[in-house]
Amino acid sequence: MRWETQAATHVDDDALPGLEERSSVLESWPTPGFDGMSFLEITAKSALNHVAGDGFMGGAWTINPYRGCQHACRYCFARNTHTYLELDAGADFDSRIVVKANLVDVLERELAGPRRDVDAVQLGTNTDPYQRAEGRYRLMPGVLRALARHGASISILTKGTLLRRDLPLLQSIARDVPVSIAMSIAIFDDELQQEVEPGTPTTRSRLETVRAVREAGLDCAVFAMPIMPGLTDTREHLERAFAAIAEAGATSAIASALHLRRGAREWYLEWLRAEHPELLPLYDRVYRDARGRFGSYAHPDYRSWLRDRIRPLQRRYGLGRTVVAPGTGISAVAPSNRAKQLPSTSGEPMLAAATLF
Repeated sequence: MRWETQAATHVDDDALPGLEERSSVLESWPTPGFDGMSFLEITAKSALNHVAGDGFMGGAWTINPYRGCQHACRYCFARNTHTYLELDAGADFDSRIVVKANLVDVLERELAGPRRDVDAVQLGTNTDPYQRAEGRYRLMPGVLRALARHGASISILTKGTLLRRDLPLLQSIARDVPVSIAMSIAIFDDELQQEVEPGTPTTRSRLETVRAVREAGLDCAVFAMPIMPGLTDTREHLERAFAAIAEAGATSAIASALHLRRGAREWYLEWLRAEHPELLPLYDRVYRDARGRFGSYAHPDYRSWLRDRIRPLQRRYGLGRTVVAPGTGISAVAPSNRAKQLPSTSGEPMLAAATLF
């Protein structure tokens, strides 16, 4: 989808006579029950995306029914993709949601055509397929049925409790094709969760969704990530997180440090500067490299320290990673003899890491 061809003023010189000025934007309007939201309904030209290159998702097939996300997570790595549409990575990403209204029809056509080799598809790798807009547009049931008829395995990563609506369908599909479900739950502090992820369902409701998936006879992993330095990396928070995940019946849980890609970085740090300015020196040390550049990845020493803190919790609660969301690039945590031992902290923020950098 190229956004310039979706504009209402676009003229298609190759169109049939009389259709040159027909826009593929169907409607854009505020919607009752979605205060402050605008939906940009478009007629998408493709449904399947083949990830090029040899990166962590290279070769994967993905589907994104929506662009932008009402979950409004301040750290969302996908924020910068909204700038490709000449929208901003901040408020627009949270409130101006692009809806591929004809997605199911396009997908069925693609699966029947040259892309018949599609054998596994991931959903939720960019923006959440079960964000609140899905309650209105109901695109996912058609997508799931089309993929199942084609025989493609299905992987879903979501924060959305709306997933429960489709559990009977997923149960049925799982008899014929592999189905992998993962719930993203990063924050186990109600007040902090509403600050950082203001549009998401509560942590409690997401844990209840994990339980519902398991009661439906399906595996459900939990992505307890991102771990935010100084905020969710304490022993007390991580202990509470893994205990709750295990109690909900999750089949596995994995976690990794906050990734601050461009677009998300500016939006997250703006919030941090306003709400937790005392943590700015820590983030400077954890994310700034030897040349003084603020990078996307946490310092390797911090990541090693965090792995050493998480691994015992995975073992204690029986949440070691199994087969979860193929193609997402999330790998099992392996022991490292090179990992530095950082000073232990109890319930205090992990400020001790700052002394290393």
